[in-house]
Amino acid sequence: MTIERLGIVGGGQMGAGIGEVAAKAGIDVVIVEAAAEIAEKSQGRISASLEKAVSREKISRADADATLARLQFSTEPGELADRQFVIEAIVENLALKEDLFAKLDSIVTDPDAILASNTSSIPIIKLAAQTNRPDKVIGTHFFNPVPVMALLELVQSLKTSEETVERARSLGEQLGKQMILSKDRAGFIVNYLLVPYIVNAIKMFEEGFASAEDIDNGMKLGANHPMGPLELADFIGLDTMLFVQEVLYAEFADPFYAAPPLLRRMVDAGLLGRKTGEGFYRY
Repeated sequence: MTIERLGIVGGGQMGAGIGEVAAKAGIDVVIVEAAAEIAEKSQGRISASLEKAVSREKISRADADATLARLQFSTEPGELADRQFVIEAIVENLALKEDLFAKLDSIVTDPDAILASNTSSIPIIKLAAQTNRPDKVIGTHFFNPVPVMALLELVQSLKTSEETVERARSLGEQLGKQMILSKDRAGFIVNYLLVPYIVNAIKMFEEGFASAEDIDNGMKLGANHPMGPLELADFIGLDTMLFVQEVLYAEFADPFYAAPPLLRRMVDAGLLGRKTGEGFYRY
């Protein structure tokens, strides 16, 4: 089934990226934000991305204009009522996401519409349980920057139907993504593997075992990684790293997943990485 009408809640870096890719693919997109100024910022983010693509001759001016014409920005959740597929892309906060899914279940009128989450770590069943359509709730974890990264991680809860998985897979194909399918547990596939790797790098730095530069260069030059673990943590956001780690620790109760004290102190200090100008590096 081809998706023609997509809704996105949250027009930040991830939501805007998903919206851009979907509109490029010919899908009518509504992005809902909490306030008008945030919606304007989301629109500006997508416009800037498309301008860059035009300047690099990745897309024609006509295609960029057509992409923007398929995007609608709103502060009214009711604009999502007729959507066939809605993706939640708000901040990684369980309580906020649970509340949103309960509301979306009432707002989106089509009982066959799929409600998806871009969460990078939260078990999908926790969100599905807030709805009367748990079989139509799925994880659609995109990667940043969405227009560049090819991967889409689909997450199937114990309640997610096979039909929902196939419809999500079909949307991924429309968006030109390559998909992997994970069962529902904290961290899914990618972050279950990635977060402990980054945490060990933070512990090495915290203990004075090596400098940030040497840790990162070791993995870039020795393992052919495009970014070192501490650079990547700054790119993701240290607050997001801490949240994902806490979700993993809550799920598995293994000290291996406990957050290093340094990570907590940096988040408390507002040193969140690139988005605040300083983390393990200054930007």
